[in-house]
Amino acid sequence: MKKIEAIIQPHKLEEVKEALKGIGVDGLTVTEARGHGRQKGHKEVYRGQEYVVDLLPKTKIEMVVPTARLDEIVATLVKAARTGKIGDGKIFVYDVVDAIRIRNDDRGESAL
Repeated sequence: MKKIEAIIQPHKLEEVKEALKGIGVDGLTVTEARGHGRQKGHKEVYRGQEYVVDLLPKTKIEMVVPTARLDEIVATLVKAARTGKIGDGKIFVYDVVDAIRIRNDDRGESAL
């Protein structure tokens, strides 16, 4: 099993969710986040005062998937989240040792 953690632009969330739903991925966790990569934020003016916005809004998606479907799911995520501009985000993949469904003690991929 693998855990996929994707940091994407907030406005791409619905498109990503629909793309994942289209290939049969239904379990995911979504968190609002703030951060920056290479784009380093930007300057804004509010009531005549200039200030730096260095932590930009992002959306973090997490899911645990069977190893056999990893490449398909990552490719779908990339295609749905890409705008082609700086700040599109990143995808991280981790190994998952075990998963346990609390309701009935299912373990491993059957818990997904």
